Amino acid sequence: MFEVTVEDTFAAGHALRGYRGKCENPHGHNYRVRVRLAGEELDSIGLLYDFKDLKSVMNEIIERLDHQYLNDVAPFQQLNPSAENLAKYFYQTASQKLRTMTGGRVSVKDVTVWETDTTTARYFE
Repeated sequence: MFEVTVEDTFAAGHALRGYRGKCENPHGHNYRVRVRLAGEELDSIGLLYDFKDLKSVMNEIIERLDHQYLNDVAPFQQLNPSAENLAKYFYQTASQKLRTMTGGRVSVKDVTVWETDTTTARYFE
């Protein structure tokens, strides 16, 4: 099994609905996101998936969220914009794109979202 990993960052604000404490109020984070891919076969030039292409997939997702108030961006208008739900959103969105682009040869293994330097949420299936 092969794995490749790319990390990127974005800044956004949010408020956690139903939370009792400071995080129920609007506030912001400098998020870091790690997407890890896995697959058993390399392509014809010996790559699982080009880092540049994975960064492009991530950038498409990040562009929707960067410098936004997440509570106003779908699907977080209904879904609480927690780090856990952000990790799942990145996982599902990237998985859908990669399935199409690689014919299922490459899959997203997991996504980790840092809300702070010391707190993370991870999603995998």
